[in-house]
Amino acid sequence: MMKGLVVGVIGTGWCGGIRAVAAARSALVDELHLAEIDTDRLAEVAGLTGADVATTDWEELVADDRVGAIMVSATPETLHHPMAKAALEAGKHVLLEKPMALTLEEADELIALAEARNLKFTIGYSQRFNAKQSLIKRAIDDGTLGTVTSILISRHITRSLGAKISSRTRLSPAAMEATHDLDFAFWCLSPRRPVRVYSQNAWGVRRQTHGSPDTQYLLVTMDDGTVVTVGAGMSLPPGYPNQSTTWMEVLGTDGAVLADASHRDIVLNTVADGVHFPLSTMPGEYVGATYAGPMERETTHFLEAVAHDRPVMVDPRLARTTMEVYLAADLSAERGEAVGLPLTPESYAMALKAGQS
Repeated sequence: MMKGLVVGVIGTGWCGGIRAVAAARSALVDELHLAEIDTDRLAEVAGLTGADVATTDWEELVADDRVGAIMVSATPETLHHPMAKAALEAGKHVLLEKPMALTLEEADELIALAEARNLKFTIGYSQRFNAKQSLIKRAIDDGTLGTVTSILISRHITRSLGAKISSRTRLSPAAMEATHDLDFAFWCLSPRRPVRVYSQNAWGVRRQTHGSPDTQYLLVTMDDGTVVTVGAGMSLPPGYPNQSTTWMEVLGTDGAVLADASHRDIVLNTVADGVHFPLSTMPGEYVGATYAGPMERETTHFLEAVAHDRPVMVDPRLARTTMEVYLAADLSAERGEAVGLPLTPESYAMALKAGQS
């Protein structure tokens, strides 16, 4: 009988809590270890999962030789690199929430550590595990669409969720929202690579509250001329959708796929609270024994990759390409001109310096 995994989850908030429950329900996991600085939340998730270890010190999980895989779901995002680095240096397989790092140097260091130690290292781009995105990917791979010529994705979240995200880390809509759709587009188009980015911000209600744009638009040119357009916003008013709405268009020489992920298919209307659109969060949620959304399956995929020595779906090198693009998008929006790719740590530093002079 195969020995089960001993898995650690660092950070048991929204996403970390989902991952902890998914791990606890997995037949692949023998022990679950949790780390969370909010003692009330730690007790809540430990009770939900029957965790074997629950601590406020994440370094205890890293130092424990029994723990073979760690999922880093902590916030703020400044913690991602040091926590992932420590786990990889300790020989743990790592699933890291996006963004994988705040700088290209940090991203390169994590990739090098994982590759040198032959460890599974993957980034939490959960939208790849959505059924609609999976159908689009299949239609591209099996030739149904012919040669893809353009991809357009529009994603918006409510201003309350946008405020929560922006309050912990000063990252743009490109880095925190468009990143999911850039990853998906580049996954679909691989091995084609981005070579140029133009981006523009649209300013509104978030200028005064967070010093951030309401929406950021990106136009990405691939090395074969394919065009990827992504719009990502954080300023929808309350009410609709509850969390996230997405529209996707993929056009090819032989066909097209138009996918509506706007979550208008379920309407809950009550006297007390009015109209709500359930099951509209990006990571998804449990509905009894059923999970609606991608994050549970993404978590299980990581556990399966570790247990059975399978490849992870999200290659960190492609995640690094996505990071290049959203960093270039922020440069473009600031300068009002297109930015060429690839970016190296050195070329990015020079571009920043040139923009400040």
